[in-house]
Parts: sequence; structure tokens; C-alpha cells
Amino acid sequence: MQPRRTYRVKDVARMTGVSVRALHHYDEIRLLVPSDRSRAGYRLYTDEDLLRLQQILIGRELGLSLEAIRRSLDDPAFDRAGALRAQREALLERARATAEMIRAVDRALAIVETSPSRQSNEGGTMDMKEIFEGFDPGKYEEEAKARWGNTDAYRISKERAKSYGPEQYAEIRDEQTAIYRDAASAMNAGAKPDDDAAMDIAERHRSSIDRWFYPCSYRMHVGLADLYETDTRFADNIDKHGAGLTAFLSSAIRANARRNGRSE
Repeated sequence: MQPRRTYRVKDVARMTGVSVRALHHYDEIRLLVPSDRSRAGYRLYTDEDLLRLQQILIGRELGLSLEAIRRSLDDPAFDRAGALRAQREALLERARATAEMIRAVDRALAIVETSPSRQSNEGGTMDMKEIFEGFDPGKYEEEAKARWGNTDAYRISKERAKSYGPEQYAEIRDEQTAIYRDAASAMNAGAKPDDDAAMDIAERHRSSIDRWFYPCSYRMHVGLADLYETDTRFADNIDKHGAGLTAFLSSAIRANARRNGRSE
């Protein structure tokens, strides 16, 4: 009998794109416990563990909480093949919705790229409603309310958002883009997360949240770092600015909290 294949945590991280810290977190909450350990005590994952990890990632992509995913996977009646078929259909539906959004973006581009004279001559032949087809902002509002609705941060964020117009949102976008860009530059230059330059960028990130959205203490900032690493939606967005940036920035956030006398 051939010995079963095993993978160290760093191999799983490299293969799947899930950070080592997230894998450790999944182990701690009993969501993905590696099947074996090496003699030196290193986590060893099997092919079966990787199949479970795929289920976790699909569940997160579909918006399920980690606890809901764990309950589902640990249910004795769990049918992996049936779950994959249901998930495939859900992802196909998402793909159809994404295709609608792409068409809406194309319509918006047609408006933006049309010269002002042509727009006025054609008399606005496009129905502006078409540029919003496929978008459902309500689902994000409900998720945010369910997750943070009873917190002061949520209430303050809602109040501040009411006063912002397009110029403020553009300023927020540009400020955050600059922070991620500078963090990626520091990472690519070989900086360590606990270097002063990296921690200074983490402090800019915290201050930006504090200024624009809600009071962001160092403890809350560390909580956000954990969320960035365990929720693929955040990680995917941050890593657009540089592969591995989520892990680098999250570590810099924790280092900055320690620098300011706050434990994780």
C-alpha cells in the first residue's frame, strides 16, 4: 500500500493561496484540523484535508460564515458530491450575475467614452437604469447589519456615510489605494512587517479608517487584520495591489499595535 500524501502548512499555503495564519486559525477553531503531525510537531495535511479546505473556500465565496461551514462539514449526513453540485449551480448563478454586471459596465463605458457633443445630439438614447443591472447592493447592507449592526462602530459609520458625496468617496478611494500601494512597495523592497516603515503604513491605514468610518482602536485594528486574513473577499481585494500583501499588512498592523503598547 502506498503511503498517503501529506503536505506541510507552508505547502498548503503556497498551493491554495490561503495564508499560513488563516490555516492556523482554521485549526484553532476546529474548522480544518490537519490529519497528522510530523515527529517534529509540524502540521501535516492530506488530500482529504485539501478537499475539505476547498469546501471551506467555496462556502466563504458564497458568503457563509465559518461556523455555518463547520456545522455543515461536520454533519454526519454531509454529502460532498451533493454539496459540490449545489455549489456549482450557485457559482453558475453568480457567473450569470457577473456577466450582467459586465454588460452594465460596458454600457457605462459607452456613455463615458461618448463625446459630450454626441451625447447631446443623440438625446440620451440609453436608459440609465441599464448601467445598474446585475448589481445588488442590498445584500451587503444586510450582511454588514447582521455582523456589526449592534456596535457603535456600525452606527457611527452609517452616520458618517450619509454626509459623504462623490468627492469624499473619491478621496477615500485614492487614500486607501495609496496606502496599499505604499505597503506593496515596502513589501517588495524587502521590508519586514515590524520595520518602522511598514508599521508607519499600518498606522496610516488605521488612521484612515478612524477618520473616515469609525473610531478604530489598535485592538479593533488587530481584529480587522484577522478578518482580512480569514475572509477571502477582503484578502482578494487587498492582494490585487500585490501578491501576499494581505499577510504582510496584517502582520504590520499587529506589530504597530504592539509598538503602541497594545497587545493582540
